[in-house]
Amino acid sequence: MLKYILNRLFHSAIVMFVISFIVFFIMFKAGDPVQLLLPPDATQQDVIEMRHALGIDQSFIKQYEAFLRNVAKGNLGNSFVYGQPALDVVFERLPATLELSVLAMIFSIIFGVPLGIIASIRPKAWYSKAIMFLSLSGISVPVFWTGMVLVLVFSVLLGWLPSSGRGEVYLFTSAFTWDGIKHLIMPVLTLSFFQLALILRLTRTGMMEVMMQDYIKLATAKGVPRRVVVYYHALKNSLIPLITVIGIQFGQLVAFTIVTETIFAWPGTGKLIIDSIQNLDRPIVVAYLLIISFIFVAINFIVDVLYTFVDPRVRV
Repeated sequence: MLKYILNRLFHSAIVMFVISFIVFFIMFKAGDPVQLLLPPDATQQDVIEMRHALGIDQSFIKQYEAFLRNVAKGNLGNSFVYGQPALDVVFERLPATLELSVLAMIFSIIFGVPLGIIASIRPKAWYSKAIMFLSLSGISVPVFWTGMVLVLVFSVLLGWLPSSGRGEVYLFTSAFTWDGIKHLIMPVLTLSFFQLALILRLTRTGMMEVMMQDYIKLATAKGVPRRVVVYYHALKNSLIPLITVIGIQFGQLVAFTIVTETIFAWPGTGKLIIDSIQNLDRPIVVAYLLIISFIFVAINFIVDVLYTFVDPRVRV
């Protein structure tokens, strides 16, 4: 088990190194940020001095070497626009994005897995067909349309929920205050619809496949209670693909909440990264992409470790 974990950590480190090289190379070739930072009437001497001050007047190899040395010290450089450490700027916005992503995924799992189990046990029942129709709607409807409809209904027409902002924050989250909860409801629902539908359909497919196996039929024939057969034998053996998808989708939630954050004016990393790309703010873009990549790698590592607990065959 220890050897397996160390092996996964080694591969994760290699992945992070390759990602850092690719991201840094792309931003190096993207353009000159000095042209955007200086006024139009700036002289050539001003350009030279600014490039030297930002450390972008050297070759790619030297810049990347300096970048790796700074990474080893926990420093990804200062933002060209904000004048602050890039990590500080990203980490200042990241909790808001993580808050939305975590709550949306929890909501999706809490409702998606049970509904998928219900739809798999009696697939021809009317309520199973209704569940599958709702899941099809969740997958088909665009995120931006869902968000705008929620704003129209609950903010404009009914006036029950605020349409923008994060609300009152306590201990890095809005979930501990009533004002924050009201601001959270619509963004979380907007992000959850697609994830819930995907988890629901995957759970149903996996359960229906497992329920057809011989050992499930044998357990049923021997008089094992239906609840034990469904929740202990069938569900446990259908968790491998479900865990994989949940891990991947959570990473995507963190990385691609920009549409939802834009609709609800949520102060997360979405708008920050778009503005930084437009301004060619290389340290912010590199810091953001490395953090998101690290989250993806960490999630995949956790998923691989969870495999060994869910399915003993993986340990072999």
